[in-house]
Amino acid sequence: MQAKFNPLQVIINPPGIQFGMPGDTIELYVVVINQGNQSAIIDLYFVFDEVFQNLTDWSSSPRESLALAPGQNSDEVKFEFQIAANALPGTYDYTLVVDSPLHYPQDTPITFPNQIKVLLKEQTAIRVNDPTFSLRPNTNPNKPLIFNPNEPHQVEVIVDNRSYLVDRFRLNCPDLDDDWFTINYPATGFEGPGLVSDVTALELNPGTQGQILLKFHPPGDTLAGSYSPTIRLYSENSPDLVLLDLVYIQIPTNYRLDIKLHTILAQVSRSLGKYELSLANQGNIVRELILNLKSRDEEELYTYKFEPTEVRLLPNRSAVANLTVKPRPWWRRPWFGAGLALNFQLDIKDQQNLPLLNTLPQGTLVWKHRPWWQLLLLILVVLGLLGGIGFIIWRILNPDPLRLENFSANDSKITEGDEISLKWDIHNYQQLQKLVLTAKGSQPIQPITYNFSNGIPETLGKGSANEIPPCQVQDKQELICSNVKTGVKTKGNYTFELQAFYRNGRQLFSPNNKVASQTTQVEIAEKQIAELLSFQADKPLYTKGQNILLSWAIARPLLLAQIQLAGSADDGTFYSKPITYKFNQGNITDPKLQKLCTQQNQQLRCTNIPLSATKAGNFVFEIKAFPNNGSQKTSFKKTESKIGILPKPFKIVSFRINASEQPNLVLKEGESATLSWRVEGENIQVKLLPYGNDVPPVGAMKLPVNQAFPPQIGLLVNDISGQQQPQQRGFAIKVIKKVQPTPIPSINPLAPTLPSNSSPFKTPFPLR
Repeated sequence: MQAKFNPLQVIINPPGIQFGMPGDTIELYVVVINQGNQSAIIDLYFVFDEVFQNLTDWSSSPRESLALAPGQNSDEVKFEFQIAANALPGTYDYTLVVDSPLHYPQDTPITFPNQIKVLLKEQTAIRVNDPTFSLRPNTNPNKPLIFNPNEPHQVEVIVDNRSYLVDRFRLNCPDLDDDWFTINYPATGFEGPGLVSDVTALELNPGTQGQILLKFHPPGDTLAGSYSPTIRLYSENSPDLVLLDLVYIQIPTNYRLDIKLHTILAQVSRSLGKYELSLANQGNIVRELILNLKSRDEEELYTYKFEPTEVRLLPNRSAVANLTVKPRPWWRRPWFGAGLALNFQLDIKDQQNLPLLNTLPQGTLVWKHRPWWQLLLLILVVLGLLGGIGFIIWRILNPDPLRLENFSANDSKITEGDEISLKWDIHNYQQLQKLVLTAKGSQPIQPITYNFSNGIPETLGKGSANEIPPCQVQDKQELICSNVKTGVKTKGNYTFELQAFYRNGRQLFSPNNKVASQTTQVEIAEKQIAELLSFQADKPLYTKGQNILLSWAIARPLLLAQIQLAGSADDGTFYSKPITYKFNQGNITDPKLQKLCTQQNQQLRCTNIPLSATKAGNFVFEIKAFPNNGSQKTSFKKTESKIGILPKPFKIVSFRINASEQPNLVLKEGESATLSWRVEGENIQVKLLPYGNDVPPVGAMKLPVNQAFPPQIGLLVNDISGQQQPQQRGFAIKVIKKVQPTPIPSINPLAPTLPSNSSPFKTPFPLR
């Protein structure tokens, strides 16, 4: 049969399948020849599906129009396919359409199916003479091979040997286990009859094409889902050539799950019902199941327990769970008859909400009737119940009497300034009418009455802000009162009496009030203060300018606020202003003195506390301890004896005549003698001898030298208090007569006459 003539001839370059990698641009060239007898307008465009559209990111097909005269060839029309950078490896189909509806409607459109194969990035770049291969049927992520359970799928691998040499090709699936696939190479024809020969490769002559059969048969426990194993073709001539492709496989989900409930013990009286649940995953997904029961009756009269409560099943795996069912409550057990049937059904939930069987297994547990002796026991219980009701009625008419207990103070001995707080317990307080609190002691106290006719009074039942009320009810019958203030703070001994007036039972049966009372005693002791135990100086006599070292011991130093030191003389004059040392938590605050004080056994001992001796005389020193707890009482001690403070030793610093301190001087008559002296000291008397008059400690005097000039001149210093020995210093003086050519009588003043026994120069002057 002769082929139909087509007026349009189309040349496509390159012919056949085209290869590219993600991100590559593939070019297709088309030439159209008008072999007809008329001019024609020819349209070129593509037809493709959504998968191909995602590959090239085309929103619409590119289109070219050609106007060709009869016998005219078109120029080469170029189309570009831009493969998306994120394209997945696979084979994608498209169709080139050549159409001339106006001029050749009977002969067009002409379709040219073609494919683009997206290679893996790991694949070697293919050269002109490199072998290639393709898969049939071709797959891509949107057109996978769909497997049915236990049905293998066969894929044909078409190999093209484009080289000029004979080559052998081997196929492998490196991503899959060996039990996933089987590779069949075509027989070479050289196998003899009856001979078993394994063909391990496909041998192709140059420029020929061959076929390898690849059969996929996933194992039975393969999970449902999408798989994309890699297929690699090895060339013996080009071992470094990497030829790869992907096969997209879809294994549909199989939800089959077999559930069976086996009965072990279904009729019980006191024990548990026992069942065994068998689960078998015949599907191809992992099952995570939660096991429960639900009742098929109106009421759920049982409790149950699965061991385990959750089960995880892999495909083609099974598991067993033990179920125990316990009837409840105990009073629903029948007294007689055939027993109580408890009907239930399995309630299994899949954690992934995967479908389960519409009808799950059911079970029944029979709770046998009670033995006869329990009926007898029930009769006895009813009789006991009636007796109990009678007793309750009797107790209502004759309740327990009110009891007043544990009336006492929070502390039977407190310190002055603290307030006495009382506590008590009253049982059956609902019968209480009123409470009367009276007290006898040092401080006069008016009786306090608490009226309970309208419930607990506010003074006892409501506390101030952020405080617990004094009285609280426990167990609906007991009134517990604690920390009830009385306002008593003065020291002394007190006796408190609490009287509870109540009515026992109903007013009809108990018209008269009854009284319960209790007493308690409390002592308020005087506040403790810091007490001085000892106070002394390290010695009885000091010299002015020295430090008087004082030591003391104080009991209970934590109660000490400050101590005060003061001194006084015999005439009542004060030594100085009182000196105060402050204390904090029993420690002296002056950091210079902290090392001089130590605490041990609640005693503070301060040793050698310095006090400057600034005033001479005899003094008695006193120490006072002031408390920090508000007490007005202080503790004090004085030194056992007077402490003497001597003035500083006086000293004759200098005594000169005419700037000389030589003890023996020779003076010439007619000259003048200048006396100068300097004495250091306090409370002293300075006299110039032999004149006997008092002079200041520092001074000078000018005397004429004549025959009446005293042969001895001295300086005498006495301590007015008499506590130091006198000191003296003097000169022996010889006066040389002045030689005069003409004696001229003169009148000389007489020197003062001193008794012989009053001369200050009883001993020779000391030599310097």
